[in-house]
Amino acid sequence: MFGFLKKNDAPEVQKPSWTERLKAGLSRTRAALNTPLAELFSRAKIDDELLEELESTLLMADCGIDATQWLLTELRAKVKKERIEAPAALREALIDLLTQLLTPLEQPLDLNHPTQNQRPFIIMIAGVNGAGKTTSIGKLAKYFQNDGHAVLLAAGDTFRAAAREQLTEWGRRNDITVIAQDGGDPAAVVFDAISAARARGIDVLLADTAGRLPTQLNLMEEIAKVRRVIQKAEPTGPHEVLLVLDANIGQNAIQQVKAFDKAINVTGLIVTKLDGTAKGGVLAAIARQCPKPVRFIGIGEGIDDLQPFQAREFAEALFGQ
Repeated sequence: MFGFLKKNDAPEVQKPSWTERLKAGLSRTRAALNTPLAELFSRAKIDDELLEELESTLLMADCGIDATQWLLTELRAKVKKERIEAPAALREALIDLLTQLLTPLEQPLDLNHPTQNQRPFIIMIAGVNGAGKTTSIGKLAKYFQNDGHAVLLAAGDTFRAAAREQLTEWGRRNDITVIAQDGGDPAAVVFDAISAARARGIDVLLADTAGRLPTQLNLMEEIAKVRRVIQKAEPTGPHEVLLVLDANIGQNAIQQVKAFDKAINVTGLIVTKLDGTAKGGVLAAIARQCPKPVRFIGIGEGIDDLQPFQAREFAEALFGQ
């Protein structure tokens, strides 16, 4: 007798794991790297010509001169010390070294750590327009909510109505309250949100700020004012200052980190849109030139496509076969 599957009995399609999605998300960078790497690692011997071409390949992936030179210096030393002779063995050696380089950036944001057990835990979020800041806030809200935390959003980007509307939509979708005003002073919005968070027993307050370029000094001063107002409302805050970086900008990310750090004392990074660029090596450049903790990385538009950064996982997804 033939049986028929009811609608509710249909086999579930297993969702790819984060590791699988990360590898797929880094496909553009992997393509830029692995095509030349496959040719290099298939050669008969390790020589200066191979290492020089490997150097060019790493630079093309936006690892930066400093990080690339460090990787090549360490790779040469490793080849000599461990007597590596087969080029094919270089891939694993390169993964090990990139992991070593990136590991200091692997510092997950832990709201429950004894030294961070402050409520509300105030997270100030900055970045240039188009970096994915507002979307990242929505994803972070869901991430913290899934972890059992009560979340409140502050629509501090009062310069763009679209940003306020987008954040309000994220709040509606996740059943999270958004404190907002039509226009007005961004610092005042955040101040009101802190008061509301205290009154409601909120665990995490995510404060959006207006997107701006580091060269817009008057606007950078405005975001510095938001930070000062947070400190007046809560002397221990902000407890985290996250800068959202678009991976597509490559080496320009270094200048953004330095400029925003000078203005608001950045404590961590969110690197977005790694799925849309061949410049995923920029994390290596960050590790050498401005080693701020990478709290989260994003590789897609899905609500769970923003996850804590793990150095080994990232290195294997980038350089692995």
